[in-house]
Amino acid sequence: MSPSISVIMPVLNEERHLREAVQQVLDQDYDGAIEVVLAVGPSRDRTQEVAAAIAAAEPRVSVVANPTGRTPNALNAALAKSSNPIVARVDGHAMLPKDYIRTAVETLQETGADNVGGIMAAEGITPFEQAVARAMTSKIGVGNAAFHVGGEGGPADTVYLGVFRRSALERVGGYDEHFQRAQDWEMNHRIRETGGLVWFQPKMRVSYRPRPNARALAKQYFHYGRWRRVVARTHQGTINFRYLAPPLAVLGIVLGLALSPLFWPAVLIPALYLVAILAGALLTGRGLPGAALVRLPLVYATMHLSWGTGFLTSPPRLSKPRPAGTNLQDLFH
Repeated sequence: MSPSISVIMPVLNEERHLREAVQQVLDQDYDGAIEVVLAVGPSRDRTQEVAAAIAAAEPRVSVVANPTGRTPNALNAALAKSSNPIVARVDGHAMLPKDYIRTAVETLQETGADNVGGIMAAEGITPFEQAVARAMTSKIGVGNAAFHVGGEGGPADTVYLGVFRRSALERVGGYDEHFQRAQDWEMNHRIRETGGLVWFQPKMRVSYRPRPNARALAKQYFHYGRWRRVVARTHQGTINFRYLAPPLAVLGIVLGLALSPLFWPAVLIPALYLVAILAGALLTGRGLPGAALVRLPLVYATMHLSWGTGFLTSPPRLSKPRPAGTNLQDLFH
């Protein structure tokens, strides 16, 4: 018999997708027991009512409150209520393939890893979403992270979502609730720092729906950059050129535009960036419908410049305080 699984789901404003997402978890091709814990935040829609109805009709599903509405708090609340030795983190709008949990558990057993995860398979419907999906699976858009662009299975810095050994989560004290974003990367860093293995399994693909417009995409990537800077301040030595490229692009463009009235060749800096984006869109946009292809340069620029601006403007006040005598382990004791 396969080990029992606890699926923890942070849920906020997910009225449209929650029933289907939960059903896809319960319908997994897996012969072990599955429990689902929904940590529901203060939503603007009927998410609370939908979650309660699901739990009332399905004994394998329970609900716990997440008054803050923040993702790491929701994950910790659901984790505390769950009980099984394997814990899968799933989003309230994620659509899992039927073999997702079985593949994850087999990979945990074969590799000895503490966490396994797969590919964030971005899929768009509208032309803008299709452009974002292509950018999010391209090295030009998101660098070489395997969970975005794919690759061979093996050790990784981080993975999408994740299926964990409970012992590893308890060892590092769960998710750090200081991090409003980047909490997955930060916790996987602590798992690796304490001797654990994080494993990328390309057979695990989870459908992801991109943001529907440029404003929402810019907000998403601005906060990604802002909180990745906070992680860098907390864990020294975790920044490489892949993370520095967007803020360097922002600085170069701003400097070029500022100096161009005094020294016209400075305008070549933003011009070269524009040429690179257009060329990159042509290179990576093959097969896209025309309406999506023409939006791809805008999507690349939005992702790069929003992330870079968020990183550069991340205020020191967001840095994690280090009061004496505190320990994340207190969350679980």
